[in-house]
Amino acid sequence: MHPTTLRDKLYGVIAFPITPFKEDLSLDLPGLHHNISKLIEHPVCALVVAGGTGEMYSLTPAEYTRVVELTALAVEDRVPVIAGVGFNQRMGIEMAQAAEKAGADGVLIFPPYYPQADDEGLFEYYRSIAAAVKLGVLIYSRDWAVFSPAMVERLTTITNLIAWKDGQGDIRRLQSIMNHVGDRLHWIGGAGDDLVAAYYSTGIRTFTSSIATVAPRLSLKLHELAESGQHEMLTDLLDRFVIPLYAIRARRRGYEVSTMKAMMDMVGLNGGPVRPPLVGVKPEEESELRAIVSEWEKFL
Repeated sequence: MHPTTLRDKLYGVIAFPITPFKEDLSLDLPGLHHNISKLIEHPVCALVVAGGTGEMYSLTPAEYTRVVELTALAVEDRVPVIAGVGFNQRMGIEMAQAAEKAGADGVLIFPPYYPQADDEGLFEYYRSIAAAVKLGVLIYSRDWAVFSPAMVERLTTITNLIAWKDGQGDIRRLQSIMNHVGDRLHWIGGAGDDLVAAYYSTGIRTFTSSIATVAPRLSLKLHELAESGQHEMLTDLLDRFVIPLYAIRARRRGYEVSTMKAMMDMVGLNGGPVRPPLVGVKPEEESELRAIVSEWEKFL
């Protein structure tokens, strides 16, 4: 897929599917195929495979390639498949090339391993990974990857960079970057479904959703209400169905994955355990998640 074509398709909900594992922590490939097949019955605009929610950091290179390949086969060109890449320059290049060969339509570059990198090194990290493929590239600003407007402007010189995914949730900083760079990039809200109202207030019309893994209709409803300016209904939906989940997710590091996997198992999809160093939810928290799932019934 040409980078411009990919950019044009990124409007609405980008789903972040998990990578299911069996009880022995091996890949559950049939489960992955089933999950993806059910997910794309809904009009999400793209999938990010082997991303943060997909436990990219826990996958071996062979597993990573297999997950991207199987997802691309399951999707059958119905929606774009974007693969997470990162770690370091050489691994990022190899992952991006493997994803391209496996059928991905784009790559989402995660921050590098080194949290105190100089801007010159960061620029070369992103530039070299993007240059290794012909696919459209998205940069994921999260964790220690915090950029000034001037740095983002410099990154736009990367010819196949098409979009910016904010994972900081700092709306003031994001607005400053957007005002400086303008429409040279497509802007994506990526810090959580609970921030849809804030993101859409800035003019963003695309967000990444882990909730879509469990309840795509709920994510799509958030987009519909936010896009159409139905603020009271959006606030009610967030207060009742989204913020309670995010309160649980905030209790322990890694729960943004663990909670979604547990809920997938509850609705008959394939979640399975997480790989260490992530930890599973506690038994008493499973009861809380079941209560949330019961509230989500009309969106399942």
